[in-house]
Amino acid sequence: MNIVIIGSGGREHALCYKLLKSSKINKIYCIPGNAGTDEIATNIFADINDFDEIYKIVLKLNVELIVVGPEIPLVNGIVDYFEKKNIKIFGPNKKCSQLEGSKFFMKNICKKYNIPSAKYFEISDINQIEKFLSSVSFPVVVKSDGLAAGKGVTICNNLDEVLKDVQEILDGKFKSSNKVFIEEFLEGEELSYFVITDGYDYKCLGTAQDHKKIGEGDVGLNTGGMGAYSPSKIINNKLENKIQKEIIEPTLNGLRKEGLIYKGILYAGLMINNGEPKLIEYNIRFGDPECQVLMMRLNSDLLEILISTLENKILEQKITWSENDSITVVAANKGYPEQYKKNSIIKNLDTIKVDDNQQIFHAGTTRDKDGKILATGGRVLNSTVLSKSLSVARKKANEILENVKWENKYYRKDIGFRVIDK
Repeated sequence: MNIVIIGSGGREHALCYKLLKSSKINKIYCIPGNAGTDEIATNIFADINDFDEIYKIVLKLNVELIVVGPEIPLVNGIVDYFEKKNIKIFGPNKKCSQLEGSKFFMKNICKKYNIPSAKYFEISDINQIEKFLSSVSFPVVVKSDGLAAGKGVTICNNLDEVLKDVQEILDGKFKSSNKVFIEEFLEGEELSYFVITDGYDYKCLGTAQDHKKIGEGDVGLNTGGMGAYSPSKIINNKLENKIQKEIIEPTLNGLRKEGLIYKGILYAGLMINNGEPKLIEYNIRFGDPECQVLMMRLNSDLLEILISTLENKILEQKITWSENDSITVVAANKGYPEQYKKNSIIKNLDTIKVDDNQQIFHAGTTRDKDGKILATGGRVLNSTVLSKSLSVARKKANEILENVKWENKYYRKDIGFRVIDK
C-alpha cells in the first residue's frame, strides 16, 4: 500500500516512523514533510490546503490511504473532498472538525449533552465583560473561537489584561475568528486523553502530559508544546472510567444525535481536580508533541488501527503498549513563540544514534541544496526517548539535545518536573 501523510511537524515524522513498521506499507509520501521525513520517506512539496493539487499527486502515485496530521486541512474539509473522490482518508469530516475549529461549537455540545467543562460567557462587546467577571474570580481564561496554533488562549489575572486580550481578538488578532469568550479558570492537573473511534465504538489510544509554557516551571507564553511524557502519572481505572462515561461517550453519542459520525482521533484536553475530570478542549487529531511519545510506546500495527476506523471495526483491534515511559523534549529557535531567527545550520545530527528506544523527530527543519539541515521553524526538533524510568528518559533526551548544535537553540530541561522532581 502507498500512503500519503499530510503535514510537516514532529507529529508527522513520528507517524511516518511508526507506519513504516507495518509490513503492509510499500511507500510513504509526506506532503510537504521535513528534513527528518526526507530520510525515511519521500517528501513532496505542495500546499496542504490545495486539495486539487493533492488529488493529482494521489492519482499519480497510486496512493490508497491519506493520513492527515494537522487540524487546519481537517477543519477546511479535506476528508469530505477525498471521500467524494472515493479515496480512503483518515480523520473527521468538516462538520465534526468543528469540535476543534470552533470552541463555541464544542461548548454548545458540552452544554447540550451535560459534559463537564468550565463556565463561559460569549463576548461580542467589550462592555459585557464586567457582567461575567461578577460571577467568577480571577484568574480567568480568554479564548478565541477559532484555530490559533495553540496561542489563542490566555490566562488573565486582572481586568486590564482581560480588556486587552478581548479587544485584540475582537479586532482580528487571529485570522480564523474574531469571536471571543471568557471562561472560568479550572484548578487541577492537566491530562491529555486520546481515543480512536469509528463513530460508534472507540478504543483508548493512550495518555500523556503536555507542557505548553515556554519557560521552565511552566511560566511564560503558551506554545504549541515544549515537551510531553506518556503515560500520564495521574490516570487510574476509576478516573479513566469517569472520563469515558462522562466525557467521551456523551460526546460521540451527542454528535450522532446531531447527525454527525466522528471517525478518527479524538483528543480530550482535561483538567483533573480531586479525581474529577472536566473538559478544557477537544482536538481532532494527534497532539504534537504527544504523538511523538505515544508512537514510541505503541507496539501494535498503527496502519491496521487506522484502517479499522474506516471499516467500522475498531473494537476488533487489540492495542498493546510498551510498559516503559516515553518523554519528548522540544528544541526550538530562541524567541519562539514570538520572533526568532531562521535558517541556522544544525550540526551533529548524524552522530546521534536512533533506534526503537530513542529518536529525533524533526519539526521545523529543511534540507538545503548542499544537504545541510536548517532550523527553519519555531519548534525544530523533538528528542524522544523510551526507558523504564522517566527520569532516565529525560536525562537521555536532554543529553541528545545538548550534543545537537545550532545557533539560538532553546529547550526546557525540566519536562516532567511535576513527577520527576517533586
